[in-house]
Amino acid sequence: MARVLVAYFSETGNTERVARAVSDAVTSEGHEVELEAASALTPSRLGEYDLIFLGSACHSSTLAEPVLALLSSIRPGAGHRLAGFATHSAPLPEGGEADKKLYEAWASGCPESFEEASRDGRIELLGYFGCQGAPSPPIEDFIHRTILPNEREWQSFLENVRKHPDASDLEEAGAFARRVLEAYSKLGV
Repeated sequence: MARVLVAYFSETGNTERVARAVSDAVTSEGHEVELEAASALTPSRLGEYDLIFLGSACHSSTLAEPVLALLSSIRPGAGHRLAGFATHSAPLPEGGEADKKLYEAWASGCPESFEEASRDGRIELLGYFGCQGAPSPPIEDFIHRTILPNEREWQSFLENVRKHPDASDLEEAGAFARRVLEAYSKLGV
């Protein structure tokens, strides 16, 4: 049985919902889980856990500042085993070329931030999960004014993105958690 931390930064509740789905999946696999806000953590506390799931809302095409600060404060060689997740308003890149371009512009920095921490030796990255989340009103306004000014495109986008994270997204978050647990178990720790 692993001691697992699921930590997250959430402004609108999207990332918290995903964090709870991850936590529920880990608990259902028989592991001890703590769920808490990332802002309450210090790098020294991370050492108390065998495995960490760290989630963030997407801000300015990357992870939110509290999560970036936590990642950057981890010393190289700390040996933390971590899986990252994020919610974002971007279309998923599997949707086609236009969706892929929007994802690259809006949200690709999220997995890249976790990968950078792994390359720098601050964490051992065991996986990443991203899903759409309904944007806050100021972000909706920004997207409409600067990215999707066409009213028909905007309405279509808004109708879709406001549904997320939906039940399917939360099921996928649970499946992601189980894949990470499987990868962790193969490490033989």
